Amino acid sequence: MVLDYEKNESDRNGFSTLELKHLNLLAEKFPTVQAASTEIINLEAILNLPKGTEHFLTDIHGAYETFSHVLRNASGMVRKKINAVYQYSLDEKTKRQLATLIYYPEEKLEIITKEEEDLESWYSVTLHRLIEVARVSADKYSRSKVRKAMPEDFAYVIDELLYEHGAKKEQYFNSIIKSIIDVGRANHFIVAISKFIQRLLIDRLHVIGDVFDRGPHADQVMDLIHNHYSVDIQWGNHDIFWMAAASGIRASIAGVIRVSARYDNLDTLEDSYGINLLPLATFAMRIYEGDPCEAFIPVNTPPENIGSTHVKLISKMHKAAMIIEEKLIGEIVQRCPEMHMEDRLLLNKINYEKGTITIDGRELKLTDTNFPTIDCNNPYELSAEEKELAEKLRFSFLNCERLQRHVKTLFSKGSTFLTYNSNLLYHGCIPLDANGDFKEVTLHDKKYKGKALCEQFDLVSRRAYYNRERPDKRNKDRDYMWYLWCGADSPLFGKKKMATFERYFLNDKEAQYEESNKYYKLRDDKETCVRILEEFGLDPEKSHIINGHVPVKVGKGESPVKAEGKLFVIDGGMSKPYQKVTGIAGYTLIYDSYSLILAEHAPFESRRNAIQEEHDIVSIRSMIERSTERIMVGDTDDGVHIKNQIADLNRLLEAYQKGMVKVKSA
Repeated sequence: MVLDYEKNESDRNGFSTLELKHLNLLAEKFPTVQAASTEIINLEAILNLPKGTEHFLTDIHGAYETFSHVLRNASGMVRKKINAVYQYSLDEKTKRQLATLIYYPEEKLEIITKEEEDLESWYSVTLHRLIEVARVSADKYSRSKVRKAMPEDFAYVIDELLYEHGAKKEQYFNSIIKSIIDVGRANHFIVAISKFIQRLLIDRLHVIGDVFDRGPHADQVMDLIHNHYSVDIQWGNHDIFWMAAASGIRASIAGVIRVSARYDNLDTLEDSYGINLLPLATFAMRIYEGDPCEAFIPVNTPPENIGSTHVKLISKMHKAAMIIEEKLIGEIVQRCPEMHMEDRLLLNKINYEKGTITIDGRELKLTDTNFPTIDCNNPYELSAEEKELAEKLRFSFLNCERLQRHVKTLFSKGSTFLTYNSNLLYHGCIPLDANGDFKEVTLHDKKYKGKALCEQFDLVSRRAYYNRERPDKRNKDRDYMWYLWCGADSPLFGKKKMATFERYFLNDKEAQYEESNKYYKLRDDKETCVRILEEFGLDPEKSHIINGHVPVKVGKGESPVKAEGKLFVIDGGMSKPYQKVTGIAGYTLIYDSYSLILAEHAPFESRRNAIQEEHDIVSIRSMIERSTERIMVGDTDDGVHIKNQIADLNRLLEAYQKGMVKVKSA
């Protein structure tokens, strides 16, 4: 951002005191006229390069193998580059092997080096091919940017091979390749350049929410995101659920355990994060001894496993967590009447003698009436054992180093929404009222709507997390952070209610129905999308909304493109539990310097098949928009930042020339 200088300060030769203070700081980095001039030249050149390729993914839900493969093959871009170089000169089998080598270099090399008879010749040919693929992958970036992407150990060698080629230098080029092989570094070089190619093909990764739940390896997905060189995250409701749990919010802790048990995914908590669930298991086995907990058997459990000891234990833990969660939710709802969630106070609506519950004036039969820890006169009070258990679990979540590292990543790289290169990114919705206007929501006795509402939820969540060791401070922030998971006006959720209790304890479709926010009916309306884009300060003529959260039912003919191309819903079911709904296995939206492309992915078989059988994800690529003029860096948000840098550097040059800032050295 260009420095905003105080106009009321006395000018000194056209410079204010504050401006000179900032320019002297800038001079520490650019101490001479030559240094500042060189940087201006470099930055001006960068403005005239094509923009980098952005990849948008959403609703990963722990599907690590699929997510990892999509990053490795750059949503099909690796094969596209291989075809660009070798479309007619290599057969399909050879191109497939080369692609797999780029995706999984360590694992594929282990196989090839055992099978290849003339390994030296194979190395020579393969290294030449990888260099050619790297060269075409790097062609639109500045040499400086490409160098920064190079692996440190081989940066000089790769730089020479990429740029010092041609008929006149063929002998020099070949001698480098030969030297790599002769000194026994071919395998290391292949791994390095393969990862270099992967990096070049995804300049920026956008994750539009829901890393957690459903699938088994959210922790590994978070490791990838944590270590990624250029990524941002728009929080999903499942992400904020885990973030709230890591903040020590007891209702969220119980809920995270419940959802993990529902999908037989407690290993993520116990093995991956080291959360001690033994106290819960001991409590659940004793309290629910003899209770079949039928409604709490993990989803998709094979019939032959239902009577197993493992499933019985998980079911009891599942029910114990759910009852604790309901009690703690009751505490929050009663404490925060501004949430208007009184309909979620259900434990006091149960007739414990008759085994019924009254909802919306209807008396309904409960499918499970065993509530040994609920005091019917005070149903939301935790029993003494439940209080002790809740505190033990809270201690485990607060002191889990790996979970805390991942949640800090979600805060440092994430937010409720993002505007980036004329696109508006958010996971769930922008809450609308019955008239289609932005819904007003009360937080801390003030009303917010639209962009301001999203910003305020972002702020209270950060405060709740960074005050997690002081639960007495900003208690309402903690309540509002929980609300983001399931509140009717949460931009991460977007339904009138989350019918958790009804799904477990009632066999009644009307009671289980979750009415969606008006947004989901109006997001196919172009005018609504235009108003949302304008609310977030974007030009609707050239901007888009990129959305996740609700799976697109592709198998039933639903399109991910809404509102005449103003909005894209890219939740295609990367996680297997959703693929029966969507009929596919995820989308990637790709935004390069010419076009917007939607890649529709077929299911990923397995990492093993990808390596050994060279099976790739089959992706159907559809062009959504194409520009007649190439989009340059100068047209992007990065371009705005660079132009501001250039303006500051020009002021520094002027200050040098007028003697207002000292040149640091000759």
